[in-house]
Amino acid sequence: MVGKYKVITLCGSTKFKDDFLREQKRLTLEGNIVISVGLFGHSGDSEVYTEGAKEMLDDMHKRKIDMSDEIFVINKNGYIGESTKSEIEYAIKTNKKVNYMEQIKAK
Repeated sequence: MVGKYKVITLCGSTKFKDDFLREQKRLTLEGNIVISVGLFGHSGDSEVYTEGAKEMLDDMHKRKIDMSDEIFVINKNGYIGESTKSEIEYAIKTNKKVNYMEQIKAK
């Protein structure tokens, strides 16, 4: 918490840019501080694919999780990619609450 505000980091595939923006707006209006991705590689931000950038951005996103109370996973149509799986595992390991945009189906 920062003051009275919960800090939430958005996680998910950057191909869901519109969903990131919609959820960021919704969570902000609910009174949360929302941390998001800096670039949308799967939605056209080609800078992600320059040498060393993806690794840096992945590490940076985990530092964002460190600063957060919880994460919110953008899992449109149930999709969770490898980077997002890693972020969820990291959040759980560091005792962060994990919420999902769409309900997770039982296996």
